[in-house]
Amino acid sequence: MQLPVIVNKNGGTAAKLGETLEATLADAFRAAGADADIQPLDGGEMTDAIDAASKQGRVVVAGGDGTAACAAQQLVDGDAELGLLPLGTLNHLARDLGLPSDLNEAAKIAATGKATAIDVAEVDGHVFVNNASIGLYPLMVKTREGLQDDKGWPKWLSTVPAAFAAIKRLPQHRLRLDLGQGEQTVVTPLLFVGNNVYSLDRGEIGERKSLTGGRLSVYAVAHRSRSALLWFAARTLVGRAQRSVDFVAIGECETLTVRTVGSIDIALDGEVQRLASPLEFRIRPGALKVVTG
Repeated sequence: MQLPVIVNKNGGTAAKLGETLEATLADAFRAAGADADIQPLDGGEMTDAIDAASKQGRVVVAGGDGTAACAAQQLVDGDAELGLLPLGTLNHLARDLGLPSDLNEAAKIAATGKATAIDVAEVDGHVFVNNASIGLYPLMVKTREGLQDDKGWPKWLSTVPAAFAAIKRLPQHRLRLDLGQGEQTVVTPLLFVGNNVYSLDRGEIGERKSLTGGRLSVYAVAHRSRSALLWFAARTLVGRAQRSVDFVAIGECETLTVRTVGSIDIALDGEVQRLASPLEFRIRPGALKVVTG
C-alpha cells in the first residue's frame, strides 16, 4: 500500500522546490524504503485529502505549522498516525518534537518511525498544536498578508513592515481571564496561550521541553508604551524578560476562559480567525499520534 503524503505546495521549502517537488519527495521516501503517493495541494484542498488518507492508518503531511495544525484538526482523537515533513518557514512543532530538518532523514522517520501520543490544545473546537494569541500578533499577520496580496512580497519581506505597523497601532485589549481559580481583568497588547509550557530562558526562547505535560501556558504582556514594548521584545530575545514586571498574568492551567466585548481576532498557529466571546480553551492530553522516531 502506498504511503499518502499530503503536501502544502505553497509553503516554505515546498514552494522553492517548484516543479521538482514531487520527484524530490518521491526520491526521499524511496530511499527510506517506502512507496509514497505524493499529493501536492493548495491549502484549501488539504482538509478533505487528509481525512481521506487517514483511513490508511498513517498519513504524512509536508508543510509548516499551519499544515500540521490542519492535520491535527482532522486526526485528533483518532487511530491514524501523523508523520511530519517540516517544509514550512519555521516548523516549530517539528523542532520541539526533535524531528530533523534534513528532508531525507525526516522522510525516513515519517515512513518507518513509531508514533507517540502528544497533547494538543483547542479553543471553541479549533485545534492548535503550538499557540494562540490575541492582540499584536494577529494584527501583524493580517497586515503581512495584506502586503503579500497587494504588493506580491514574500512572507519574510512583508514581516518587518507589518510588525512595525502593528506596534504603531499598539492595540490594548481589556480581557477577563479565568484559569480555573476565579476571574481577573487584564489590559494587554498581547495574550499568548501555549500548548504546554514555553520557555523564557536564555537560549531557549519559545521552545517547549515537553508536549505531554497536559497544561496550557498563559502569558499576558503588561500594558506599556511603544518604546517600552520594543525594549521588552529585545530583552525577551536574549532571555532577560522579568516575569513580575513584563507580564500582568502568567500561569498554567487545563482550561482557560477569555471574555471580551463582541468578537475578536485570534491567531491559531499563525492563521487568523475571528471568534466570538467567550473563548473557551482547553488542553487535550495525548490526543494526537505523531511519528517521532
